[in-house]
Amino acid sequence: MHVSLPGSATVLRQWMHHAVQRRFAIDVRSLAAFRIALGLVLVADALLRTRDFSLMFAADGIFPPPLIRDYFDGDPTQWSLALVWHDTRWAAAILALEGIAGACLATGWRTTTATALAWLAQVSVFRRTIPAANAGDLLLSCLLFWSLFLPLGAVWSRDASRAAGAGEPRAMRVFGPATVALVLQVMAVYVGAGLAKWNASWLGGEAVRYALSVHDHGTPLGMWLAQADWLVRPLTWGVLGAEIIGPLAFIAWPTARPVIVVGFLVFHVTIWLTMSVGLFAPIGMVAWLPLLPGSVWGRAGRGLADAVGRDCRPAAARWVCAAAAALAAVSFVHDRTPWQARPLPAPVRQAIHAANLTQEWGMFGTVPPLEQWAYSRGELADGRVIDVLREGRPIEADRPTGGFTSLPHHRWHKLLWILPRPKVRPFAPSVAAALARDWNARHGAEEQVVALEIRFAHRNLAARDGPVQEMLVGAWPDRDSDGTGSLDRFLEADRASRSPR
Repeated sequence: MHVSLPGSATVLRQWMHHAVQRRFAIDVRSLAAFRIALGLVLVADALLRTRDFSLMFAADGIFPPPLIRDYFDGDPTQWSLALVWHDTRWAAAILALEGIAGACLATGWRTTTATALAWLAQVSVFRRTIPAANAGDLLLSCLLFWSLFLPLGAVWSRDASRAAGAGEPRAMRVFGPATVALVLQVMAVYVGAGLAKWNASWLGGEAVRYALSVHDHGTPLGMWLAQADWLVRPLTWGVLGAEIIGPLAFIAWPTARPVIVVGFLVFHVTIWLTMSVGLFAPIGMVAWLPLLPGSVWGRAGRGLADAVGRDCRPAAARWVCAAAAALAAVSFVHDRTPWQARPLPAPVRQAIHAANLTQEWGMFGTVPPLEQWAYSRGELADGRVIDVLREGRPIEADRPTGGFTSLPHHRWHKLLWILPRPKVRPFAPSVAAALARDWNARHGAEEQVVALEIRFAHRNLAARDGPVQEMLVGAWPDRDSDGTGSLDRFLEADRASRSPR
């Protein structure tokens, strides 16, 4: 009798398929936990943004729509629904849509539609307030994009409970282009950040000390840890090693995944407690939830725990997802190689922008030995001089108590951190004017702001007792009654900042 054996090529293909599937299949219960947490983060983001809604979303606020368009160089692929109409009520509707879509995601009601609306609204809000955005906002956009191609509502959702024959799905794990893209997206964040940290400030063991200062991105707890000399170097090297080795181990060593996922969850809790980075830490925790192995949720049912269902999405959706993953990979490679010195071809760049899949993850890549701070010098009608940004606190021009943590919240921290940069500085006049207008609307005649200056300062820690370098970033009103104005004051402050004190 002749027995045909599978050829070596067939065996190799089957082995490779199994190996890839083992590493990139996702349990639908982990996807459900991810969906619920993702929805709650969207609700929280929408609610937190209402704190300064009129300042950050109004057409005459700190981010005038024409300046936002100039920031994006007039690129129509950097779209935002919030810029379609400049009425504040329209911006409020977009922000409300983000929160409502998030609530629908959390409950699993009309999951596919809710995911699409959440992505449209979140990207729109993100770009409408881009100078005050951080890496957490971009990561949230990317997670929502890949979610468009995933069965987020397969279990633990209102959709699943209403479906005919509700109950356990035929397979508890799914595999396809979207699961591969989601896993690689999460890995890219840490590998990108780790590679960016391969420099003297991190290899020298001092980067965490500088980053955890309240005059950088630290909280009071973070600054306290930064003063523990015995801990700083191990922490610095530990973060560098974890960001590079952790994702690689996750892909190569599936059996270690529970430990790796828990480790990164703890890592983000630590970031949340020690750094002022807004919702980046919670979003980072959400990103790891779909990567939890099915064993975390217990037995799924007879024969279901190891079953992997085929991707039932339409073929067109799978191809779109695969193409988007290729674009994201190109963006990641471009940002991390010498290729970044040359711009991507226009069609590729525009496609990446249209999907908001930019993969720039060099967070805290270089942490210089600096103390940095910002304050707003407001002169009142009654002669007092206050810090408008700090709700009328007396001016502290030299290292304000609490540093950036004494600002209203992280969005202001991020904005003032980058406001001196050439690309962002055009917003400075509108920031100063909107701050003055907002203060005056909330205070009586004697406490009206008559002049306001936004100043940014830094001191190099490498030079003991080195001089403070201070610059005037923006001022209101634009011109004084004697004909001198913001430009004159800026030039005077800039000259002063160059001379030692």
